[in-house]
Amino acid sequence: MADLLTPEISDRICSHMNDDHADAVLLYAKVFGNVQEAIAAKMTSIDPEGMNLKVETNSNSTPLRITFDHALQDSEDAHHTLIAMVKQARKQMAGHSD
Repeated sequence: MADLLTPEISDRICSHMNDDHADAVLLYAKVFGNVQEAIAAKMTSIDPEGMNLKVETNSNSTPLRITFDHALQDSEDAHHTLIAMVKQARKQMAGHSD
């Protein structure tokens, strides 16, 4: 059984995403948060309903909430959902560059 999304699990997921997948976190901000001018983003927390990011632009740093399309059941669901979201974001960004 996968772990529930406790604050400790949220911290672990955020650390992993920020350390190993910063490009994906930036894509979440640009595509799902609609902050096209984002130059960097950091995941600050994740819960069953969504994720909180801190987004950097050239002019400022702002918090951003991105809501999931379903309530996450556990950490495994979070893993699969984050992967699906980055794949979708990459497709959308590729479509915009045409």
